Amino acid sequence: MALLRKINHILMLLLVLMVCIILYSKVHKKEPRKNETRAGFNPVYERGSHDEAGEDDIPVVICAAEGRMGGTIAAINSLYSNTEANVLFYIVTLRNSLQHVRKWIENSNLKDIKFKIIEFNPLVLRGKVRPDSSRPELLQPLNFVRFYIPLLIHNHEKVIYLDDDVIVQGDIQDLYNTNLKPGHAAAFAADCDLPSTHEMVRSVGMQTTYMGFLDYRKQAVRELGINPSTCSFNPGVFMANITEWKHQRITKQLEKLMQQNVQENLYSSAMAGGVATPPMLIVFHEKYSNMNPLWHIRHLGWSPDTRYSEQFLQEAHLLHWNGRFKPWDYPCAHIELWEKWYIPDPTGTFVLIRPSS
Repeated sequence: MALLRKINHILMLLLVLMVCIILYSKVHKKEPRKNETRAGFNPVYERGSHDEAGEDDIPVVICAAEGRMGGTIAAINSLYSNTEANVLFYIVTLRNSLQHVRKWIENSNLKDIKFKIIEFNPLVLRGKVRPDSSRPELLQPLNFVRFYIPLLIHNHEKVIYLDDDVIVQGDIQDLYNTNLKPGHAAAFAADCDLPSTHEMVRSVGMQTTYMGFLDYRKQAVRELGINPSTCSFNPGVFMANITEWKHQRITKQLEKLMQQNVQENLYSSAMAGGVATPPMLIVFHEKYSNMNPLWHIRHLGWSPDTRYSEQFLQEAHLLHWNGRFKPWDYPCAHIELWEKWYIPDPTGTFVLIRPSS
Protein backbone atom coordinates (compact mmCIF):
# COMPACT_ATOMS: atom_id res chain seq x y z
CA MET A 1 0.00 0.00 0.00
CA ALA A 2 2.82 2.38 0.82
CA LEU A 3 4.36 1.74 -2.60
CA LEU A 4 1.03 2.38 -4.33
CA ARG A 5 0.58 5.69 -2.49
CA LYS A 6 4.10 6.69 -3.49
CA ILE A 7 3.37 5.93 -7.17
CA ASN A 8 0.10 7.91 -7.03
CA HIS A 9 1.96 10.80 -5.44
CA ILE A 10 4.54 10.81 -8.24
CA LEU A 11 1.83 10.65 -10.92
CA MET A 12 0.01 13.56 -9.30
CA LEU A 13 3.21 15.63 -9.29
CA LEU A 14 3.78 14.85 -12.96
CA LEU A 15 0.22 15.87 -13.81
CA VAL A 16 0.59 19.16 -11.96
CA LEU A 17 3.89 19.78 -13.74
CA MET A 18 2.31 19.17 -17.16
CA VAL A 19 -0.54 21.57 -16.40
CA CYS A 20 1.95 24.24 -15.33
CA ILE A 21 3.94 23.80 -18.54
CA ILE A 22 0.81 24.15 -20.69
CA LEU A 23 -0.34 27.26 -18.84
CA TYR A 24 3.11 28.81 -19.08
CA SER A 25 3.31 28.22 -22.84
CA LYS A 26 -0.09 29.87 -23.37
CA VAL A 27 0.69 32.89 -21.24
CA HIS A 28 4.10 33.44 -22.81
CA LYS A 29 3.13 32.54 -26.37
CA LYS A 30 4.87 34.91 -28.78
CA GLU A 31 2.43 37.32 -30.34
CA PRO A 32 3.06 38.35 -33.95
CA ARG A 33 4.52 41.84 -34.13
CA LYS A 34 2.77 44.56 -36.03
CA ASN A 35 5.54 44.71 -38.64
CA GLU A 36 6.52 41.05 -38.55
CA THR A 37 8.17 39.77 -41.72
CA ARG A 38 5.88 37.72 -43.92
CA ALA A 39 7.73 35.35 -46.28
CA GLY A 40 10.27 37.87 -47.49
CA PHE A 41 8.36 41.12 -46.93
CA ASN A 42 9.19 43.36 -44.00
CA PRO A 43 7.15 46.58 -43.52
CA VAL A 44 9.63 49.15 -42.21
CA TYR A 45 7.78 52.47 -42.41
CA GLU A 46 4.30 53.83 -43.03
CA ARG A 47 2.55 57.18 -43.13
CA GLY A 48 -1.17 57.89 -43.23
CA SER A 49 -1.84 54.18 -42.94
CA HIS A 50 -3.15 52.03 -40.10
CA ASP A 51 -3.35 48.32 -39.40
CA GLU A 52 -6.92 48.32 -40.63
CA ALA A 53 -6.78 50.17 -43.92
CA GLY A 54 -9.85 52.15 -44.89
CA GLU A 55 -12.44 50.31 -46.95
CA ASP A 56 -12.36 53.09 -49.52
CA ASP A 57 -8.58 52.95 -49.96
CA ILE A 58 -7.24 51.72 -53.29
CA PRO A 59 -4.09 49.66 -52.65
CA VAL A 60 -1.42 50.14 -55.33
CA VAL A 61 1.78 48.08 -55.34
CA ILE A 62 4.85 49.54 -57.04
CA CYS A 63 8.55 48.74 -56.71
CA ALA A 64 11.42 51.18 -56.17
CA ALA A 65 14.75 49.90 -57.46
CA GLU A 66 17.73 52.13 -56.68
CA GLY A 67 18.73 52.80 -60.29
CA ARG A 68 15.12 53.31 -61.42
CA MET A 69 13.66 55.18 -58.47
CA GLY A 70 12.94 58.29 -60.50
CA GLY A 71 10.47 56.21 -62.45
CA THR A 72 8.69 55.12 -59.29
CA ILE A 73 8.39 58.71 -58.08
CA ALA A 74 7.04 59.94 -61.43
CA ALA A 75 4.49 57.10 -61.55
CA ILE A 76 3.26 57.85 -58.02
CA ASN A 77 3.09 61.58 -58.73
CA SER A 78 1.06 61.11 -61.93
CA LEU A 79 -1.38 58.71 -60.26
CA TYR A 80 -1.82 60.86 -57.15
CA SER A 81 -2.34 64.01 -59.21
CA ASN A 82 -5.06 62.53 -61.41
CA THR A 83 -7.47 61.11 -58.86
CA GLU A 84 -9.64 62.16 -55.92
CA ALA A 85 -9.68 58.60 -54.60
CA ASN A 86 -7.92 57.53 -51.41
CA VAL A 87 -4.85 55.64 -52.57
CA LEU A 88 -2.57 53.60 -50.33
CA PHE A 89 0.81 52.99 -51.97
CA TYR A 90 2.72 49.83 -51.10
CA ILE A 91 6.28 50.76 -52.13
CA VAL A 92 8.48 47.66 -52.22
CA THR A 93 12.25 48.02 -52.31
CA LEU A 94 15.50 46.42 -51.18
CA ARG A 95 17.34 47.22 -47.97
CA ASN A 96 19.85 49.59 -49.60
CA SER A 97 17.05 51.86 -50.87
CA LEU A 98 14.74 52.12 -47.84
CA GLN A 99 15.95 55.51 -46.64
CA HIS A 100 16.38 56.92 -50.14
CA VAL A 101 12.76 56.43 -51.23
CA ARG A 102 11.46 57.71 -47.90
CA LYS A 103 13.50 60.92 -48.10
CA TRP A 104 12.42 61.48 -51.71
CA ILE A 105 8.75 61.26 -50.78
CA GLU A 106 8.89 63.22 -47.53
CA ASN A 107 10.90 66.07 -49.06
CA SER A 108 8.65 66.63 -52.07
CA ASN A 109 5.03 67.42 -52.88
CA LEU A 110 4.29 63.72 -52.28
CA LYS A 111 4.71 64.14 -48.53
CA ASP A 112 0.95 63.90 -47.96
CA ILE A 113 0.37 60.57 -49.70
CA LYS A 114 -0.58 57.44 -47.75
CA PHE A 115 2.17 54.88 -48.15
CA LYS A 116 3.98 51.90 -46.72
CA ILE A 117 7.63 51.15 -47.46
CA ILE A 118 8.29 47.43 -47.49
CA GLU A 119 11.62 45.65 -47.68
CA PHE A 120 11.79 42.64 -50.00
CA ASN A 121 14.23 39.85 -49.11
CA PRO A 122 15.71 38.36 -52.32
CA LEU A 123 16.40 35.08 -50.51
CA VAL A 124 12.76 34.20 -51.26
CA LEU A 125 13.91 33.64 -54.86
CA ARG A 126 16.76 31.28 -54.05
CA GLY A 127 16.69 28.34 -56.45
CA LYS A 128 13.87 29.87 -58.50
CA VAL A 129 15.70 32.19 -60.93
CA ARG A 130 17.97 30.87 -63.65
CA PRO A 131 21.19 32.88 -64.13
CA ASP A 132 21.06 34.62 -67.51
CA SER A 133 23.42 37.28 -68.79
CA SER A 134 21.63 38.47 -71.95
CA ARG A 135 19.48 40.99 -70.08
CA PRO A 136 20.63 41.00 -66.43
CA GLU A 137 18.30 43.89 -65.50
CA LEU A 138 15.35 41.52 -65.97
CA LEU A 139 16.74 39.25 -63.24
CA GLN A 140 16.53 41.92 -60.55
CA PRO A 141 14.65 40.57 -57.50
CA LEU A 142 11.98 43.28 -57.55
CA ASN A 143 10.79 42.04 -60.96
CA PHE A 144 9.23 39.09 -59.13
CA VAL A 145 7.36 40.99 -56.40
CA ARG A 146 4.20 40.79 -58.53
CA PHE A 147 4.19 37.00 -57.97
CA TYR A 148 3.72 37.51 -54.22
CA ILE A 149 0.92 40.09 -54.15
CA PRO A 150 -1.20 38.26 -51.49
CA LEU A 151 1.70 38.40 -49.03
CA LEU A 152 1.57 42.21 -49.18
CA ILE A 153 -2.16 42.92 -49.07
CA HIS A 154 -4.20 41.66 -46.11
CA ASN A 155 -7.08 44.08 -45.62
CA HIS A 156 -8.34 44.47 -49.18
CA GLU A 157 -10.17 42.28 -51.65
CA LYS A 158 -8.52 43.85 -54.70
CA VAL A 159 -5.18 45.43 -55.57
CA ILE A 160 -3.54 47.23 -58.49
CA TYR A 161 0.03 46.43 -59.52
CA LEU A 162 2.09 48.92 -61.58
CA ASP A 163 5.56 48.71 -63.06
CA ASP A 164 7.84 51.64 -62.26
CA ASP A 165 8.12 52.84 -65.88
CA VAL A 166 4.52 54.02 -66.29
CA ILE A 167 2.65 57.30 -66.17
CA VAL A 168 -1.01 57.41 -65.11
CA GLN A 169 -3.15 59.93 -66.97
CA GLY A 170 -6.60 58.64 -65.99
CA ASP A 171 -8.42 58.26 -62.67
CA ILE A 172 -7.10 55.10 -61.00
CA GLN A 173 -10.57 54.54 -59.54
CA ASP A 174 -11.74 53.51 -63.02
CA LEU A 175 -9.09 50.81 -63.28
CA TYR A 176 -9.88 49.62 -59.76
CA ASN A 177 -13.55 49.24 -60.77
CA THR A 178 -12.68 46.77 -63.54
CA ASN A 179 -15.04 43.80 -63.41
CA LEU A 180 -13.53 40.34 -63.15
CA LYS A 181 -15.34 37.35 -64.60
CA PRO A 182 -16.18 34.52 -62.18
CA GLY A 183 -13.12 32.37 -61.54
CA HIS A 184 -10.67 35.01 -62.75
CA ALA A 185 -7.97 36.22 -60.36
CA ALA A 186 -6.73 39.17 -62.45
CA ALA A 187 -7.40 41.52 -65.36
CA PHE A 188 -4.79 42.40 -67.99
CA ALA A 189 -4.75 44.23 -71.32
CA ALA A 190 -4.19 41.75 -74.14
CA ASP A 191 -1.58 42.63 -76.75
CA CYS A 192 -4.12 42.33 -79.56
CA ASP A 193 -6.86 44.47 -78.00
CA LEU A 194 -6.03 47.80 -79.61
CA PRO A 195 -5.89 47.69 -83.45
CA SER A 196 -4.62 51.27 -83.63
CA THR A 197 -1.29 50.12 -82.12
CA HIS A 198 -0.71 47.11 -84.36
CA GLU A 199 1.17 48.93 -87.13
CA MET A 200 3.59 50.56 -84.69
CA VAL A 201 4.15 47.27 -82.84
CA ARG A 202 4.98 45.44 -86.07
CA SER A 203 7.32 48.23 -87.16
CA VAL A 204 9.56 47.77 -84.11
CA GLY A 205 9.41 43.96 -84.15
CA MET A 206 7.52 43.60 -80.86
CA GLN A 207 6.08 40.17 -80.09
CA THR A 208 2.34 39.92 -79.38
CA THR A 209 1.87 36.13 -79.16
CA TYR A 210 3.06 33.31 -76.91
CA MET A 211 5.59 32.29 -79.58
CA GLY A 212 7.72 35.28 -78.60
CA PHE A 213 7.87 34.31 -74.92
CA LEU A 214 8.10 30.50 -74.70
CA ASP A 215 10.58 28.11 -76.28
CA TYR A 216 8.30 25.83 -78.29
CA ARG A 217 11.26 23.63 -79.17
CA LYS A 218 10.98 22.23 -75.65
CA GLN A 219 8.68 19.26 -75.13
CA ALA A 220 7.50 20.61 -71.77
CA VAL A 221 6.30 23.80 -73.48
CA ARG A 222 4.45 21.95 -76.24
CA GLU A 223 2.77 19.77 -73.61
CA LEU A 224 1.17 22.87 -72.11
CA GLY A 225 -1.24 22.77 -75.05
CA ILE A 226 -1.06 26.53 -75.64
CA ASN A 227 -1.36 27.63 -79.27
CA PRO A 228 1.80 29.65 -80.06
CA SER A 229 -0.28 32.20 -81.99
CA THR A 230 -2.39 32.97 -78.90
CA CYS A 231 -2.37 36.67 -78.08
CA SER A 232 -0.10 37.51 -75.14
CA PHE A 233 -0.42 40.19 -72.46
CA ASN A 234 1.98 42.38 -70.51
CA PRO A 235 1.88 41.86 -66.70
CA GLY A 236 3.34 45.29 -65.94
CA VAL A 237 -0.13 46.65 -65.16
CA PHE A 238 -2.96 44.58 -63.71
CA MET A 239 -5.78 44.50 -61.21
CA ALA A 240 -6.05 41.38 -59.03
CA ASN A 241 -8.58 39.78 -56.70
CA ILE A 242 -6.64 38.61 -53.64
CA THR A 243 -9.18 36.01 -52.52
CA GLU A 244 -9.33 34.34 -55.93
CA TRP A 245 -5.52 34.51 -56.26
CA LYS A 246 -5.16 32.63 -52.98
CA HIS A 247 -7.94 30.17 -53.84
CA GLN A 248 -6.20 29.21 -57.09
CA ARG A 249 -2.79 29.16 -55.40
CA ILE A 250 -1.42 31.41 -58.13
CA THR A 251 1.82 32.14 -56.27
CA LYS A 252 2.55 28.41 -55.84
CA GLN A 253 1.89 27.82 -59.54
CA LEU A 254 4.27 30.63 -60.50
CA GLU A 255 7.00 29.35 -58.17
CA LYS A 256 6.65 25.84 -59.63
CA LEU A 257 7.19 27.21 -63.14
CA MET A 258 10.19 29.23 -61.99
CA GLN A 259 11.78 26.12 -60.52
CA GLN A 260 10.99 24.14 -63.67
CA ASN A 261 12.63 26.84 -65.78
CA VAL A 262 15.80 26.62 -63.68
CA GLN A 263 16.01 22.95 -64.59
CA GLU A 264 14.71 22.96 -68.19
CA ASN A 265 15.21 26.54 -69.49
CA LEU A 266 11.67 26.92 -70.83
CA TYR A 267 12.21 30.62 -71.40
CA SER A 268 15.06 33.09 -71.03
CA SER A 269 15.70 36.82 -70.89
CA ALA A 270 16.83 36.60 -74.50
CA MET A 271 13.20 36.17 -75.46
CA ALA A 272 10.68 39.01 -75.63
CA GLY A 273 9.36 39.01 -72.09
CA GLY A 274 12.40 38.16 -70.03
CA VAL A 275 11.82 35.85 -67.08
CA ALA A 276 8.89 37.40 -65.21
CA THR A 277 6.32 37.48 -68.02
CA PRO A 278 6.32 33.83 -69.23
CA PRO A 279 5.20 32.24 -65.93
CA MET A 280 2.25 34.63 -65.76
CA LEU A 281 1.36 33.95 -69.39
CA ILE A 282 1.22 30.24 -68.61
CA VAL A 283 -0.66 30.44 -65.32
CA PHE A 284 -3.23 32.95 -66.58
CA HIS A 285 -3.71 31.40 -70.02
CA GLU A 286 -7.43 31.77 -70.84
CA LYS A 287 -8.02 32.59 -67.15
CA TYR A 288 -7.97 36.38 -67.02
CA SER A 289 -10.40 39.21 -67.66
CA ASN A 290 -9.73 42.03 -70.08
CA MET A 291 -9.35 45.57 -68.84
CA ASN A 292 -9.87 48.69 -70.93
CA PRO A 293 -6.88 48.69 -73.33
CA LEU A 294 -6.48 52.45 -72.88
CA TRP A 295 -5.31 51.59 -69.36
CA HIS A 296 -2.16 50.03 -70.76
CA ILE A 297 -0.66 51.75 -73.80
CA ARG A 298 2.75 50.13 -73.93
CA HIS A 299 5.90 49.66 -76.01
CA LEU A 300 6.97 53.31 -75.62
CA GLY A 301 10.37 52.07 -74.47
CA TRP A 302 10.85 49.48 -77.18
CA SER A 303 12.62 51.84 -79.58
CA PRO A 304 13.62 55.53 -79.58
CA ASP A 305 11.73 55.70 -82.88
CA THR A 306 8.44 54.56 -81.36
CA ARG A 307 5.80 57.12 -82.28
CA TYR A 308 2.12 57.30 -81.44
CA SER A 309 -0.08 60.19 -82.55
CA GLU A 310 -0.44 63.02 -80.06
CA GLN A 311 -4.22 62.58 -80.01
CA PHE A 312 -3.90 58.88 -79.21
CA LEU A 313 -1.44 59.57 -76.39
CA GLN A 314 -3.76 62.18 -74.88
CA GLU A 315 -6.63 59.67 -74.88
CA ALA A 316 -4.53 57.01 -73.12
CA HIS A 317 -5.19 56.45 -69.41
CA LEU A 318 -1.78 54.92 -68.76
CA LEU A 319 1.51 54.99 -70.70
CA HIS A 320 4.14 52.28 -70.29
CA TRP A 321 7.78 52.58 -71.39
CA ASN A 322 8.41 48.83 -71.37
CA GLY A 323 11.59 47.91 -73.22
CA ARG A 324 15.22 48.98 -73.03
CA PHE A 325 14.74 52.71 -73.62
CA LYS A 326 13.52 54.25 -70.36
CA PRO A 327 12.36 57.87 -69.98
CA TRP A 328 14.98 58.63 -67.32
CA ASP A 329 17.66 57.65 -69.84
CA TYR A 330 18.41 58.94 -73.32
CA PRO A 331 17.36 58.47 -76.07
CA CYS A 332 13.70 57.68 -75.47
CA ALA A 333 10.39 58.23 -77.25
CA HIS A 334 7.77 60.69 -75.99
CA ILE A 335 10.05 61.67 -73.14
CA GLU A 336 8.21 64.96 -72.53
CA LEU A 337 5.08 63.12 -71.37
CA TRP A 338 7.09 61.48 -68.60
CA GLU A 339 9.18 64.47 -67.56
CA LYS A 340 6.14 66.56 -66.60
CA TRP A 341 5.58 64.18 -63.66
CA TYR A 342 9.18 63.69 -62.61
CA ILE A 343 10.24 65.18 -59.26
CA PRO A 344 13.99 65.82 -58.87
CA ASP A 345 15.73 63.79 -56.20
CA PRO A 346 16.25 66.01 -53.11
CA THR A 347 19.33 63.98 -52.18
CA GLY A 348 20.88 64.48 -55.62
CA THR A 349 21.57 60.76 -55.96
CA PHE A 350 19.30 60.06 -58.93
CA VAL A 351 20.12 62.13 -62.02
CA LEU A 352 18.35 62.04 -65.38
CA ILE A 353 20.46 61.16 -68.41
CA ARG A 354 20.04 63.92 -70.99
CA PRO A 355 22.12 65.12 -73.98
CA SER A 356 23.35 68.12 -71.98
CA SER A 357 24.24 66.09 -68.87
